Order: sequence, then C-alpha cells, then structure tokens
Amino acid sequence: MDSFTEPTAVTPQLQAAAVFPVIRHISRRVTPWLAQLPLTANHITAVSMVFGLAAAGCMAAGARQAAIIGALLLVVDYVLDNCDGEIARLKNQCSEFGRRFDSFVDWIVHACFFAALGLGVGHTTGDDIWIWLGGIAALGATINYLLAVVLERRGGHSDSAPPDRVSGTEPSPAAKMPTGLVEWFIFVFRELSRADFCFIVLVLALLDAVWVLLPLAAVGAQVYWMTQCIRGARAFHV
Repeated sequence: MDSFTEPTAVTPQLQAAAVFPVIRHISRRVTPWLAQLPLTANHITAVSMVFGLAAAGCMAAGARQAAIIGALLLVVDYVLDNCDGEIARLKNQCSEFGRRFDSFVDWIVHACFFAALGLGVGHTTGDDIWIWLGGIAALGATINYLLAVVLERRGGHSDSAPPDRVSGTEPSPAAKMPTGLVEWFIFVFRELSRADFCFIVLVLALLDAVWVLLPLAAVGAQVYWMTQCIRGARAFHV
C-alpha cells in the first residue's frame, strides 16, 4: 500500500499570503531581466531612490497629471525596491551596507514623498494645513527610521530593513504568519499596506484624490512608528 500524506489545509490567511503583496508578483518577473544587466543590488537600490524622489517631485507640482505620473514613478520605485533584494540573493551580493542603504532609501523616499505631497496640495488649495499634514507625516517616517536604528543597535535587525539583504535567504512567510487578532492587525498595517502602498497612491491619483493620503498619513505614520515598540511587531516580513 502506497504511503499517503494528508495535504496541508489551505486557510484563507494562507491564500491571502500567497496573493499579497501584489508588488512581489511584479518584481519577480522583472528581476530575471535585471539580472542580465551589469548592475549590482546596490545599483538598483540607488536607481529606485531616483525614481522615488522623482515621484515626490511630481507630487509637489500639485496638478492631477503630475500626480498620476508621480504615482507611476512610485510604482517603479517599489518594484525596484523589491528587485534589489532578489538580485542580492541571486548574485550573492547580500551585505550589511546593502541592508542599511536599502533602509535609508526607504526612509528618504517616503519622507520626501509625504512632504512634497503636502506642498503640492497646499499650493493648489491655498491652505497651509496640507503642508503641515505632509510635514507631520514626513516626521513620522523619520521617527520610524531613527527608532529602527536605535532598536537595532540594542539588539536584532529592525523591520525597516529586509533581512534578506543580509542573510541572502528568502524570508519564509509561513514561518512568520501572525496568529492572533492583534498580530494580524500589525501584520496588515505594518507589512501589507506598506508593501503595496504605491498602488493605493496610484488609485487615488487616478481619482484625483491624493489629498486623502495626507490626514491618513499624518496619523498613520505616528501609529506606524509606535507599533515598532510592540513586542513581536518586527518579527513579520513580506
């Protein structure tokens, strides 16, 4: 009689983990093409920063067309931001510098993006409150980055820098899936929403409603860095 292994039950949580983040499905198709170019993982990180800062510049213009272009540039930034880790593993270029550089670029792009978005909406509407909201969101992103550095120095890598840029191994979602309601909230808020944030921006840009991001980000950025202080919050990665 042949041996029989009962298949593992596929839960809705595991199905969702297979679909999200969407950006990974794109980057995994772009990475093989990039791997053929004479580019290192750090080169790709630097190029992603250029696209991210260009996206911020478009948002500062305040016009709908510029916002759409900025959102598309941000999508490219996000794709490359995922590709750099994949290239690092593929070409055996994982390094401590690469991890820190990746973390720095993530911070500078998001801080500039929110600040520029606030400037663009503020100049368009003539109301300085939007500029303040953008500044508060950028401040939250900065606090998150600095807090991650402090927590890392106290021991262990922070979630602001993907561990795969150092270890050279693909994080295992199944080994780090959240279990309770609080863990799922942290996972969705800190990981999934961050990973696919560029698509949220793109949809809002097409609807001419990127201003919605400012009050949400002004509050959400503060909640985001605060969740870093929750024990186990930095254990989840996508």
